[in-house]
Amino acid sequence: MRDIKCQLLVIGAGPGGYVCAIRAGQLGIDTVIVEAEKPGGTCLNVGCIPSKALIHAADEFAKASAFAGGDTPLGIQTGEARIDYPRTLEWKDGIVHRLTNGVSGLLKKAGVKHVDGWARFRDGKTVHVDTATGTQTIEAEQIVIATGSNPVELPGLPFGGDILSSTGALALTEIPKSLAVVGAGYIGLELGTAFAKLGSQVSVLEAMDRILPAYDEELTRPVKKRLEALGVTVLTGVKAERHAKNAGTLSYTNGTQAGTVPADAVLVTVGRAPATEGWGLEELDLTMDGRFIAVDDQCRTSMRGVHAVGDVTGEPMLAHRAMAQGEMVAEIIAGKRRAWDRRCVPAVCFTDPEIVSAGLSPQEAAKTGLDVRTASFPLQANGRAMTIERDDGFVRIVARADNHLVVGVQAAGSQISELASYFAHAIEMGARLEDVAQTIHAHPTLGESFQEAALRTLGHALHI
Repeated sequence: MRDIKCQLLVIGAGPGGYVCAIRAGQLGIDTVIVEAEKPGGTCLNVGCIPSKALIHAADEFAKASAFAGGDTPLGIQTGEARIDYPRTLEWKDGIVHRLTNGVSGLLKKAGVKHVDGWARFRDGKTVHVDTATGTQTIEAEQIVIATGSNPVELPGLPFGGDILSSTGALALTEIPKSLAVVGAGYIGLELGTAFAKLGSQVSVLEAMDRILPAYDEELTRPVKKRLEALGVTVLTGVKAERHAKNAGTLSYTNGTQAGTVPADAVLVTVGRAPATEGWGLEELDLTMDGRFIAVDDQCRTSMRGVHAVGDVTGEPMLAHRAMAQGEMVAEIIAGKRRAWDRRCVPAVCFTDPEIVSAGLSPQEAAKTGLDVRTASFPLQANGRAMTIERDDGFVRIVARADNHLVVGVQAAGSQISELASYFAHAIEMGARLEDVAQTIHAHPTLGESFQEAALRTLGHALHI
């Protein structure tokens, strides 16, 4: 095979990698991207997109089931709700297929050469790519590492068979009668809630003392209440031990006590680890930050001409952070002046209800020594929330006490994820409480709750 020489080589076509390659191509940089799987990475193929499709299908089935009961405030009655799960999966996979094809088309449109295969570094400028037709050598002036992350295994519960990662759960061809979810982070609760709505008997086991430990308890309280309403068993402060396949149970311990939960399948969601093995990291002289590749405010590694973006560079391990890093690096390589100067990276849990966090929480602000004022506006007082039958949740603002600068926004509620970018935008643009409060918000919308939260933080909410 003919060797390739290029200005930029991107290793990994996940959100960070493919955005970097597309932007570089748009800027006239001779770019090659290498990917062993389909373009789009974990997020598009086996993560963000298919999981949200499954969550939507589960929500719709839950509504249909409620209507079949006939006892709804809307007065809607239907026949027995049934689900053709293989058809649901076909719909989900169709969305993924359309998007992966879309990414391929965008790469081609930008003039990026796509090499299918597994890249391994020979040195800081050269990689060997194992392709279906042999080994290809690529030399590049600049290299971007965008290898992503992998789900973490537990020693006693290795992936395989009925022990599932999130990837395995999304590939199930049948809805399990009982599902044990190990880990009550956002991935575990998103998928666990979906399968509970689809009819599985779901149990959640968490080693910490509460669910979603990365978020403050006020935010997670509505989610906990909803899990109880769905019949999900939640056990905190426990350690998952062993899956007895024949008995269909998962054993756990809690100090000196032990017990079991029903488990035809076990979903392990205890975190993700950077993908730093198998691509020749040992051939490079990179400074590491624990498990992650250390980068500066321009995503430069300790080796000249080598950048890294996305999950491999640390927390928060979110697709939109990777995309922003990828775009920035492409522009830096093209000679533009760019640096990572972000006030917040919003995070969304697509649980029920959804959770959004942007900027500092009250607790985080206190740790930094900021004197803040904060207040919440309940969705029970929001007309739009009432009309969609989901008024559980709230919007909370955190602002500096001296100049009212908004430094954080958190919210819980149905469809509240659609306000995540609005919250982040307010923080990035340096909005103050008065800016939010005096902006005319369309009525009736969930966005009005942000305005009301600002008014309440100022001490004069109108609708509560």
